[in-house]
Amino acid sequence: MTQNSPIRVLIADDQELIRQGIATLLELEDGMTVVGQAENGRMAVESARELKPDIVLMDIQMPEMDGIEALAHIRRERPECKVLMLTTFDDDDYVVRSLRSGSCGYLLKDIPSRDLAQALRLAHAGIYQLDPEVAGKLVGDFFVTQNKSPKTPAEIPVTPREREVLVLLAYGASNKEISETLFISEGTVKKHITSILNTLELRDRTQAAIYAVRQGLA
Repeated sequence: MTQNSPIRVLIADDQELIRQGIATLLELEDGMTVVGQAENGRMAVESARELKPDIVLMDIQMPEMDGIEALAHIRRERPECKVLMLTTFDDDDYVVRSLRSGSCGYLLKDIPSRDLAQALRLAHAGIYQLDPEVAGKLVGDFFVTQNKSPKTPAEIPVTPREREVLVLLAYGASNKEISETLFISEGTVKKHITSILNTLELRDRTQAAIYAVRQGLA
């Protein structure tokens, strides 16, 4: 895709009304074009193969093949294609499985319509996104189970303290929550996060959170 080419979007959702509604909204946006629609996961994989979209907006619960399985297929076949999950389900298992399968974010369908196109632009630019409600729920789950020892693979090139920070980032914790959990200052938290991002060559804390999930730290 050249610099001035529109972002090519494929919409995968088993509800025709939702697919058409999203397509109508996106076609009104500058720099964006809907190249196709798919009513199930199998069709999403086939359409991604044939139409070569830049990004797939993917539902989760669909017939024949669910969105997470379709996501995994697309990422294996076309790793340059981004897949952004858009669903009604804020289930922790869905979130973690989709991130580990290579999604570039997880949004809920109650996202304001004006924000959806911007979310796609950010995802296309490589900026990972988690719905605030989803991130908040993961934080809550963490504080229920914070006494359990997370897996910390030795090959991750960060210090033990940075691994602890990375795990908390994976659950969407704020700097204040990390500070209170680890009994360190917020300034120290910021230093650890900066070091993590530099060491792992990541853009922001959301990328760090998704990296941690994919590495099995959360």
